[in-house]
Amino acid sequence: MIPKKIHYCWFGRKELPEKAKKCIASWKKYCPDFEIIEWNEDNIDVYQNPYTTYTYDNKRFAFLSDYLRLLIVYKEGGIYFDVDVEVVRPIDELLENQAFFGFETKDYINTGLGFGAEAGNAIVEAMIKEYDSLLDGMKGTIGCPILNTQALTKLGMVPNGEKQKVENAVIYPIECFNPYDDPTGRLYKTKQTYSIHWYAKSWMDKKTVMRSKLTKPLHRLLQRRS
Repeated sequence: MIPKKIHYCWFGRKELPEKAKKCIASWKKYCPDFEIIEWNEDNIDVYQNPYTTYTYDNKRFAFLSDYLRLLIVYKEGGIYFDVDVEVVRPIDELLENQAFFGFETKDYINTGLGFGAEAGNAIVEAMIKEYDSLLDGMKGTIGCPILNTQALTKLGMVPNGEKQKVENAVIYPIECFNPYDDPTGRLYKTKQTYSIHWYAKSWMDKKTVMRSKLTKPLHRLLQRRS
């Protein structure tokens, strides 16, 4: 059983944005008896290998979190959320799994949406190993959906966006952890939705974030026509 812990990462020593504070408040509302743990420069080694050193020193904190959250959950057990994830109903039933993950799209898993596991889970360990080729710090970064999905497909996951069991883990469909379609700005929340990833895009520059906001109406129009 997954322990009642919620982990999140916040690096750079800046104050949490108001949106992040509201998301964390939602965790407290729907998970009142969970321990909530912030991981930062004071309680985890951000210089533990060349890759973490590269991502930290270059302020690529989202990519640093992608990797460290796997190490944290593997060691501690519990649930991880990015700070732009709002919980919208109790998640206690998820604790009955040995591990769980969620589809971000039909093709990709993203652990930033929210995932959980018992300490020492073999699938989380497999996800950590996908980073082995990057740990020399010389090959830049790769988005976590690519690496997370690679690990699960090697274990038999079918990238189809549908609920399925992979070894000791349950993979949940898009509506459970990612009902917000960021390109169009549409929300497809259902009774099965546990949380909403609001895509704060903290790893993008301001120009890219603004471009994303400005193109949402176009994406909605194209979606209606397709």
